Amino acid sequence: MSGRHKSSRRSPAERKSANEEPRLGMLVKRAEQAMIRAKGTALKVVGLTPAQYVALVELDRRPGVTAATLARACLVTPQAMMILLKTMEQQGLISRSSHPRHPNVLELHMTEVGREALQAARERVDPIERRVFDAFSTRDLAVLRGLLSRFIDAFEKG
Repeated sequence: MSGRHKSSRRSPAERKSANEEPRLGMLVKRAEQAMIRAKGTALKVVGLTPAQYVALVELDRRPGVTAATLARACLVTPQAMMILLKTMEQQGLISRSSHPRHPNVLELHMTEVGREALQAARERVDPIERRVFDAFSTRDLAVLRGLLSRFIDAFEKG
């Protein structure tokens, strides 16, 4: 019996009980908000927003990326990324420079100030992430990743 057809075969009592449970979308949203709230509180101490932290983590992994590539990696629009980058540049966290072979392409690099901020941020965020990982077994995490991937795929195939 496939997952798509189960709901139509449930008894009225099962459907009523399923309707009383929180909707999956709401649970995913609440989980995201709880994560952002916890990380946001920790990051505020070092003067970063969650969006800036994600951008710095990506820049650490891929120095010299373009704004468009960074926007895709951070799951934001190019317009939102440009606003974020302008603020980060004003704070001295990043610098932009022309690509050596393509002068119209700007590469993004983390500054020393950005590296220090990222290190301080990781010291605050890592314990939060460890607390979450410690709440699940390795198998639970693998199952959760698989379920969330299927959840995403179900919407994207739409």
